[in-house]
Amino acid sequence: MIDHVSLQVTDVPTSREFYEAVLAPLGFSTQATDGPAVGFFGPGPGSFWISPAQGDADRELHVAFRAADRRAVHDFHQAAVSIGAEVLHAPRAFPEYHEHYYGAFVRDPDGQNIEAVCHAPNRETA
Repeated sequence: MIDHVSLQVTDVPTSREFYEAVLAPLGFSTQATDGPAVGFFGPGPGSFWISPAQGDADRELHVAFRAADRRAVHDFHQAAVSIGAEVLHAPRAFPEYHEHYYGAFVRDPDGQNIEAVCHAPNRETA
């Protein structure tokens, strides 16, 4: 369970636009700011924050957001595509992770690997 994650980004307004678009289908919205930092809160506990970068970053960060169902994974993917994000993996099952793992992976404006994942058995046609 993630309590909170904070990413340093090179352009807060551009990243805010990206995260508002791709996290909305997962039930997240912008609900707080702390100076230049922006906080996103979803349907459960925990939060996700972006703030201005402090120095050079040379490693990819991977963050996975839990989706309620496979439809939400598809909606996350579609939101990313609609704003021109690079798609790393379109929505699909990843049985190499576990039997019910279903996810989609995209890059944010800073090149971070951002995922929406559903761990529930497939109860819908997605």
